[in-house]
Amino acid sequence: MSITTNATIADFGGKLLKLKHPSKACNCDMAFNLFIPGSASSSKPAPVLIYLAGLTCTGDNGAEKGFFQAKASEKGIAVAFPDTSPRGMNIEGEDESYDFGSGAGFYVDATKEPWTKGYKMYTYITEELPAAIFSEYKELDKSRVSITGHSMGGHGALTLFLKNPGMYKSVSAFAPISNPSNCQWGQQAFGGYFGEDDKQRWSEHDATDLLPKYPGDTDILIDVGTGDNFYKQGQLLPENLEKAAKEAGKGVKVNYRDGFASDHVEHAAKYLLK
Repeated sequence: MSITTNATIADFGGKLLKLKHPSKACNCDMAFNLFIPGSASSSKPAPVLIYLAGLTCTGDNGAEKGFFQAKASEKGIAVAFPDTSPRGMNIEGEDESYDFGSGAGFYVDATKEPWTKGYKMYTYITEELPAAIFSEYKELDKSRVSITGHSMGGHGALTLFLKNPGMYKSVSAFAPISNPSNCQWGQQAFGGYFGEDDKQRWSEHDATDLLPKYPGDTDILIDVGTGDNFYKQGQLLPENLEKAAKEAGKGVKVNYRDGFASDHVEHAAKYLLK
């Protein structure tokens, strides 16, 4: 699977690559950003932190505004910044709202027509993108991968981690949609991608439902800003995840504060650099 380099930018002693590759899962070319620290080499490959972005975003948002690279360079960690949905599917309604369709793939594989055409972000993130990255860049270590994300991407990070024990060394999230089955954003997305009646599949992509079923201990870091309007509107529902964690005896630390990207790189480093 060929990767095209559109730009190479010097960045905190390493390089930020602007990349594109064909995706079978998403049925289109997918763009993503990849930061490789200067310390990475084929003889000393760097671990990888995947950052999943939120609604309306692309892979550029985290790479250009998230300030991950400074701490990642210090720790010798690469960071991958994928897109949030396929692009240009020409599906009716695809571009009509900010919270469904383009820029809002919710990191699931759609089962409802017409979204099955390319809205397969779960497969893309868990299978296709890592296969492409690790095939192309031997200076990256496929055995050490962690995941984080913001808002919709926080939902994605939590659910991908919980659905795939052992795939990721750690998980953290900024203002994640923690219980999508019970908020407007999630209900719209799951209803559109899965159908209103397939509540079992909804539950299979809901972190609050998945956490008690996770086979083992967890150490999940979450930051939620109490001034966040979406938190105030009940779109995030971190309290529901906290309640599920307490009842199941799982480790989830929710900080109600302004979080910083460096904190989440530090969290990943605890597991990636063991």
